[in-house]
Amino acid sequence: MDTKALRQKILDLAIRGKLVPQDTNDEPASVLLERIRAEKQQMVKDGKLKAKDIKNDTIIYKGDDNLHYEKFPDGSVKCIEDEIPFELPQGWEWARLQTICEPITDGTHKTPRYSDDGYIFLSSKNVTSGKIDWNNVMYIPEDLHYELYSRLSPQKNDILLAKNGTTGIAAIVDRDCVFDIYVSLALLRVVKYIISPEYLLSVIASSTIQDYFNGSLKGIGVPNLHLEHIRTSLIPICPLNEQHRIVDKLNELLSFVDNIETDKTTLQDLIKQTKSKILDLAIRGKLVPQDPNDEPASVLLERIKAEKEELIRQGKIKRDKKESVVFKGEDNSYYEKIDSDVRCIDDELPFEVPDSWAFVRLKHIGEIVGGGTPKTNIKEYWNGKIPWLTPADFSSYEDMYISVGSRTITEIGLKSSSAQMLPTNSILYSSRAPIGYIAIASNPVSTNQGFKSVVPYNFDMTPYLYYCLKARTENIIQRATGTTFKEISGSEMAETIIPLPPISEQKRISEQAMLFSNIISEIEKCLS
Repeated sequence: MDTKALRQKILDLAIRGKLVPQDTNDEPASVLLERIRAEKQQMVKDGKLKAKDIKNDTIIYKGDDNLHYEKFPDGSVKCIEDEIPFELPQGWEWARLQTICEPITDGTHKTPRYSDDGYIFLSSKNVTSGKIDWNNVMYIPEDLHYELYSRLSPQKNDILLAKNGTTGIAAIVDRDCVFDIYVSLALLRVVKYIISPEYLLSVIASSTIQDYFNGSLKGIGVPNLHLEHIRTSLIPICPLNEQHRIVDKLNELLSFVDNIETDKTTLQDLIKQTKSKILDLAIRGKLVPQDPNDEPASVLLERIKAEKEELIRQGKIKRDKKESVVFKGEDNSYYEKIDSDVRCIDDELPFEVPDSWAFVRLKHIGEIVGGGTPKTNIKEYWNGKIPWLTPADFSSYEDMYISVGSRTITEIGLKSSSAQMLPTNSILYSSRAPIGYIAIASNPVSTNQGFKSVVPYNFDMTPYLYYCLKARTENIIQRATGTTFKEISGSEMAETIIPLPPISEQKRISEQAMLFSNIISEIEKCLS
């Protein structure tokens, strides 16, 4: 379920008068607006406002021709029908935001001097999701506070509106405390709170106002919402009693949406944990039962060793200078033999495995292959028939198999670089920025240098190795090095220790893991 869209739909129904029924006995919005105009005139007389503060206040009304007009203080009238986003119910009125508020202004434009304590200083970073984050505030010293507070004094029930950063997001000041604000926030105070601040907040959060704000942004790099556009926003005003009914209904419905979002987040976390648990069970021999009739992994390794020797004899691969073998001793500990040197490697092993399994290094069962990038300024190297992949091609890719990337190279481009052709069923594994993107090549491909791919000596192992490497990625990341970015080298990738089941069990594990993966994918589709 798209809870964001649901939230917007509820808000849009609210500001169109379609969320709660109208009551013909309610005092119409026109009376509220008259009261606000009278209060502002009195505030000018009392010296609380200046004449210039109300010089742009207007009256919006519907003429005899059923079109909307705006009357200005100088008596001039303008048709604004093209600005009106939708029709309002009987008893509702349109008004500019500046008309119903005290002068709308923003916080200090000065770069603040922060201190460890003093007075709370809020910016747009503190206005998120319609609430003020009081837990991560900055502080300014007393002298700066008094300089700012004499110009602007936010108080409870004011509305703070983000002009940049979290642009368009607004929140009501929900506590009595003294604080200051930065220029990234605008301060909205409804005159005498004649109009419900909670209702106004819901109007601001609606897609109608948010779309207007987004279309009004100015600036290069960091777009800003200017006060001019905030002040002239068209706001639908309904009778006060209906405002309260709308706010009550919104609290009820949006609380329900919040619960859905919480449940959705909880479920997403659970799905993530389930995926990890399935992989963990798979490589521990606990996802499917063992079959005593299976040919043990040791026999598979002997066969791989023979195949590897044949490839060395044919000159297709080179013999490892540090060729080793991992075996289990009579004391049930695991050892590694390199030439005549034997050492215990129990401390490198992550867990116990069934008796028919073995522990191996990746280099024992496959070749580790890097990639490369042909020179980008030579046209003849690009747009050929060879798929060429980069980690970026995997950023939103979740399928098990991949066939193409965003670019292709030519045969001459392949030969001119360190890129290599990887056969079908090779395991493509990103080794940097970031580490751990993984997929199986469904056809011959090449990659850039951001990969340390695995070409198994026996391609029947490919599906299991795919799941195994997903499960062992955390271990691989821990062994990565680098300052600018972490990277796992080819030699270090080759030393990765993995648990290896009998080939028949590998197939059962892969089938079961794929089944669970498909089920989880269907659940994720429902969530989105």
